[in-house]
Amino acid sequence: MPSALIVGVLLHAVLLALDVSGLGSHSGGARLGFGPVVSLTVWLVLAVHTVESRLVPQPGVRRVLALLGAAAVLLAWALPGQPQPLTGSPWAPLHWVLGVGAYGLFGAAVLHATMLDAAETRMRQHAGGPPLAFGMPLLQLERLTFRFVEAGFAVLSAALVLGALTSPHWRWDHKTVFSLLGWAVIGGLLAGRKLQGWRGRRATRWLYVGAVLLLLAYAGSRFVMQFVLGRTVE
Repeated sequence: MPSALIVGVLLHAVLLALDVSGLGSHSGGARLGFGPVVSLTVWLVLAVHTVESRLVPQPGVRRVLALLGAAAVLLAWALPGQPQPLTGSPWAPLHWVLGVGAYGLFGAAVLHATMLDAAETRMRQHAGGPPLAFGMPLLQLERLTFRFVEAGFAVLSAALVLGALTSPHWRWDHKTVFSLLGWAVIGGLLAGRKLQGWRGRRATRWLYVGAVLLLLAYAGSRFVMQFVLGRTVE
């Protein structure tokens, strides 16, 4: 099964490269949109898990992620992005890469947070069992979860600063507002964990809220603009 997952991740990467690069498009430029961004985010989570599972096998999680990866490929096919010429700031591609990278890191954090919540629930139901979660010590899983949160927050901060400094047309649209709200929630989570020692479900709830806000910021706003309102997204 691990070999099959590796093959699947590599094929997913090839499909993403062909789709997002806009190969065959008459207008040139990258193809950006709701489907490709969700697919790329899921691929990043899969890639992280593939590396991690070499150290700690997690067959149950692997099956769920394999299904998510297949669904993400179909979603990108059904809801393709719009080809966009590479105009404007030369820093725009880096801003986009940092943003999607933050998506992937927070996606990995959310995956580990759900594992953490599930493990804590099982421990409450079966008191006296070993403090293990999906093959690793519970405290190790918790530290790993928040390492992803910290890394995602740093990458997201860089993306927001770069966007603010290089965007020729800064405006307070839905993407900007939800991005800043998500950044503030994740920052509040890290501050609460550092200063107040937040742990358990209190911490994971903040993570889930921040992740949903960030999902609405880019993928969600593009879905509404492209497929609900039928407008072209810049």
